[in-house]
Amino acid sequence: MISNSYPLQTSPVERRLLILLGLISLGLVGGALYLQYFHGEDPCPLCILQRYAYLFLALFSFIAAAGRQGSGARNGFMWLALIAAVGGIAASAKHVYVLSSLQSCGFDTLQPIVDALPPAQWLPGVFKTQGLCETPYPPLLGLSLPAWALIGFGLAFIGLAGALRRQRARLR
Repeated sequence: MISNSYPLQTSPVERRLLILLGLISLGLVGGALYLQYFHGEDPCPLCILQRYAYLFLALFSFIAAAGRQGSGARNGFMWLALIAAVGGIAASAKHVYVLSSLQSCGFDTLQPIVDALPPAQWLPGVFKTQGLCETPYPPLLGLSLPAWALIGFGLAFIGLAGALRRQRARLR
């Protein structure tokens, strides 16, 4: 007879959080593409790095949501999602700093690196650098898009860190 003392089902709250996080991340990338193609807001190298971070955050969140609670693979993907959020925080914080200090993002330095990544070759309309980081686009509800991205990554980090902490406490 198999014992049910070790839970194999994913916590419904954590699963919903991970799915919601993935959907919101995809929605934000969709919003960035909308602004790019319908409002002419060309992405800079830091914008592209933020897109990558949101896409990795979505991918790892969806994979973790499909995993079993307490499994090493699920925990690993939650940690990868957390790392993607940290990368997004770094890119968006740098972008906010660039906009606030009115300096260049290092277009000449970052642009060849970002444009040399394989997705930039596969989908250049999505991942190819076309703009400058210091270009001031109109704010959305009083904040720049990089500031909103920073808030989004920060909230994702807090949510994932909390879920990992609760999961760790349950395993004790």
